[in-house]
Amino acid sequence: MSRRRVRRQAHAGVHHPTGVHHSTGVVRVAGVDALRGGALILMFAYHFSFDLRYYRVIAADFEHDPFWLGFRAIIVASFMALVGLSLVLADRAGAKPAHFWKRIGVIAACAIAASVGSYVLFPRTFITFGILHCIAVASILAWPLVHHPRAALVVGIAAIAAGIAYSNPLFDLRALSWIGFTTHKPSTEDFVPLFPWAGVVLVGISAGRWLERSSFRPLAPLSRAPRWLGFLGRHSLVVYMIHQPILLAALWIVAGR
Repeated sequence: MSRRRVRRQAHAGVHHPTGVHHSTGVVRVAGVDALRGGALILMFAYHFSFDLRYYRVIAADFEHDPFWLGFRAIIVASFMALVGLSLVLADRAGAKPAHFWKRIGVIAACAIAASVGSYVLFPRTFITFGILHCIAVASILAWPLVHHPRAALVVGIAAIAAGIAYSNPLFDLRALSWIGFTTHKPSTEDFVPLFPWAGVVLVGISAGRWLERSSFRPLAPLSRAPRWLGFLGRHSLVVYMIHQPILLAALWIVAGR
């Protein structure tokens, strides 16, 4: 294939059998977008159920029921692992530091917006360090290891183990609880501390480098997922920010409150 033809195909946006999509210099992996979309669907189900309890339609125990605790853990782990994988993709695409910090700034701004919005609804238990806060901080901490997948794997597993196994009352203080190691969950609507969850990001980096070596072929079957699933994955941050207001408003209309 001639170089001219390759350039034309890259400009037009060609899907390869591996599910890797080149478009205007940006590399996307359709399977990764589908995974993000799937994680969002799980999150929709969780938050919809949570909102039903908020309107007293159901009486689910999200704080203690093993089912809901496990369901939430799966969702958070999926998103955090995908953060690590996304860092690999950004590096693979040659992202400049300015782009990285711009993205961090956008996520941090959304995290602040989530805190403000939750304060309006839950002034006593508003979000102080939720998933967006953790993604922003964990991304900064994980970025130096994006070229060191083995170190990322070792440090990631150690961080996960420490976050699960170790606790100290000192970290129950609000000023330190965001680090992790708490003896109990703080009174907040969403709590995703650095330990163990930053460790999942690091494991995601290691997994991303492994997938990169295989040209992302293990994810190729996911490239045939419905287009709307990939669309959700491509716009995951926007979807995350708007889905709860939409769900709450829709249920408010239906419930007549």
